[in-house]
Amino acid sequence: MPPNDKLQLTREQMRELGYRIIDQLVEHYEQLPGKRATQVGVRSELEARLREPLPESGTDAAAVLDKLQRDVWTHISHTNHPRFFGFIPAPSNFVSAMAETLTAGYDPFAGSWLGASAAAEVEMVTIDWLRQLCGLPETAGGHFVSGGSMANLTALAVARHVKLSDQVENAVVYYSDQTHSCVDRALWLLGFSPDQIRKLPSDDNYCLSMPQLREAVSQDRAAGRRPFSVIANAGTTNTGAVDPLAELADYCARENLWLHVDGAYGAAAVLSERGRGMLAGLELADSLALDPHKWLFQPYETGVVLLRDGSLLRKTFHVLPEYMNDTQRGLEEVNFCEQGVQLTRSFRALKVWMSFKVFGVEAFRQAVERGFELAELAERTLRESEPWEIITPATLGIVSFRYVYDGASEADLNRFNQRLVDAAIRDGFAFPSSTVLRGRTVLRMCPINPRTTDDDIRSTIRRLESLANGLRK
Repeated sequence: MPPNDKLQLTREQMRELGYRIIDQLVEHYEQLPGKRATQVGVRSELEARLREPLPESGTDAAAVLDKLQRDVWTHISHTNHPRFFGFIPAPSNFVSAMAETLTAGYDPFAGSWLGASAAAEVEMVTIDWLRQLCGLPETAGGHFVSGGSMANLTALAVARHVKLSDQVENAVVYYSDQTHSCVDRALWLLGFSPDQIRKLPSDDNYCLSMPQLREAVSQDRAAGRRPFSVIANAGTTNTGAVDPLAELADYCARENLWLHVDGAYGAAAVLSERGRGMLAGLELADSLALDPHKWLFQPYETGVVLLRDGSLLRKTFHVLPEYMNDTQRGLEEVNFCEQGVQLTRSFRALKVWMSFKVFGVEAFRQAVERGFELAELAERTLRESEPWEIITPATLGIVSFRYVYDGASEADLNRFNQRLVDAAIRDGFAFPSSTVLRGRTVLRMCPINPRTTDDDIRSTIRRLESLANGLRK
């Protein structure tokens, strides 16, 4: 292909490439249930397929797409697969995928009102929709980030600024041993040392224990330390556990502690009636992290941070270098680059806005409810088969379990269940992931994909039993 120093395709070339990509995506969506849920490549084989010198001259776009189809898309795990039950799936939807295409094509700079005023307005509208769904007051605000890790980091940076004036010495933060590891990383980045973190043992339901919290805070105050924040879970990754949010909110208000809720996985369940009951107190949080690329069925990367007092974001992050003076044009204009870590920001809100507009929130409500039902079906099916032991019942769309057999020690069972997950990954039909609960290696299923069928659940459990029988021979 001759040099193309303007990096520009002709109208016909653009249409041909675009239609080919759309056809490839439509085919992928249609054929996805028949594909492997997991396909892990071998490094040496992928090196042989993909390692090459930096290309000096161009290649026909169709040939590049063929290579992607042959060598890349065939070696990924499909987190939107109807039998991908591991970790937290990302079911996504085609409308949001097209919104991402539009975002990449128009390429708006979503950091300032000057760069993309209508995009900023769409983001504010979408944030307000999410605020309303979570029950936060009209004073609340927030913005889109890459995911739960950045949402938690952003919220905790605000908490540090508001409660500690950014002086972390002798300050203490509290959360359970079921809290996501990104919180550990966020606190490290914010300057907290391990001795300032109280990672409390969770209770029998894998929730933050109120008695343990009260005792830890009391002891720290007596020792002259500065308790400043409690981090609660609205749906843990391990088991779907929800900490006692309303009780925590009342306690934090009395103790002058910042209550941050990590709802990256579970906060979206507030859409359903059952979810609202389980998440009572979510609306009382000082800050909240949620991930629309999980239970709101969006593509990666889509995270949101919400603050009870939205003005605190700008008070925490506002910096104005001289080269950004032109963005300061009016009090009504919103510059999201002044409300978080990123200056350069993509228009992440479009996919959520567009899918809400096209499908309506009732469709999302039904899809969330379907996640509850699928996890409960998985639990019932497992209970009907003798080899399976339920470790935690279906909670907020997650069930954990393990394969057991007579004469096996705990160590034997731990090794066997890990081998079973490894076998499932190699097999590729379905993917439950493993975790460790109270020293026990267990399997867990998070079947929240609205395109998952009842037969997907039952056939996955049958497949796991077949794999387990093969391992025992």
